[in-house]
Amino acid sequence: MLEVIYVVRHGYRSNWTVDPSTGHYNSTVPSPTGIVADPALASYGVQQAQQLGKHLSQVHPPVDLIYSSPFYRCIQTLQPFTETQKSSGKNATIHVDRGVGEFYGQARFDHPSPATISVLNEHFENLVEAEKSIIPSKNGESIPQLHDRIAYALSSIISRADSDQNEPKTLLICTHAAAMIAIGRALTGKMPENEGEEDFNCFTCSFSKFVRKPQSKFTGGGFRGQIAEGWDEKKADEVPDLGWRGAGVGGGWDCEVNGDCSFLSGGAERGWHFTGDEGFLNYEFTGVGTDGIEAGSEIAAADASVTTTTAAPPEVDYGSESLRVHWSDRVRKSGTTRL
Repeated sequence: MLEVIYVVRHGYRSNWTVDPSTGHYNSTVPSPTGIVADPALASYGVQQAQQLGKHLSQVHPPVDLIYSSPFYRCIQTLQPFTETQKSSGKNATIHVDRGVGEFYGQARFDHPSPATISVLNEHFENLVEAEKSIIPSKNGESIPQLHDRIAYALSSIISRADSDQNEPKTLLICTHAAAMIAIGRALTGKMPENEGEEDFNCFTCSFSKFVRKPQSKFTGGGFRGQIAEGWDEKKADEVPDLGWRGAGVGGGWDCEVNGDCSFLSGGAERGWHFTGDEGFLNYEFTGVGTDGIEAGSEIAAADASVTTTTAAPPEVDYGSESLRVHWSDRVRKSGTTRL
């Protein structure tokens, strides 16, 4: 039975732009997978990943099982650690699971899907496709849907680990900012009334540790008997509620380490939190146009913004990787802005 779950966020990444009125994604830096919204780590992110890898190789108890979002930057972040694992004769297999993948706000257009396992295998070793539990809707998610999706994915992962004949005790998950916050809430069962509450930290390459509550071995884990209400891929936006709020998935977990960055030379950087308006539905979808907003310049502070005007649309955050952008006439005229 699992006893400990480690959660990390990927390192600094390259950037892309998206036009909220057309759903068009663009990037000046080619993606290794050919998907615009699937960038590699920036050089600084590679350094962070190396420092994180060293830290992960020293954690106690050691990592037995590894899961990752399918986006390139997450798997790349794990690479220094898995290389150390492999050279030491330890488990270096990464289970790629879309259930712990990126969060995109609700939209009238399709968001990019991550690369397939066959494409990822061209770039990385030791990857296996996890048993499919849940896949985010192509049209994005509301904040409650994200939390329920993460809880559902975690329940599936925990259930499989608990029944694994190798009896893993520890699990490592590499994911994204919004998902990292949702993981903390789903494991502990602590869902704040204000979704924007800054409860679980998610700095780049930060490290969190969750320890299973002792009573979990008696109350059971996994889907807690609710698998009959399973997720249907044909109705991707209908995410089952496993009743995790107040209880936590898998019997409940305590957070012992919350977004630690003490092992990173740059410390805590690029934190993020929900604002309550992460969607694109306030924009008229035209399907044409060229204007875009840059999603996440690595040289900017996480709370950087452009001043709004009274005529501007409401605040929008372009994915959990991006920086928060307030529209203004100046932004509208320039088309893109570097924060």
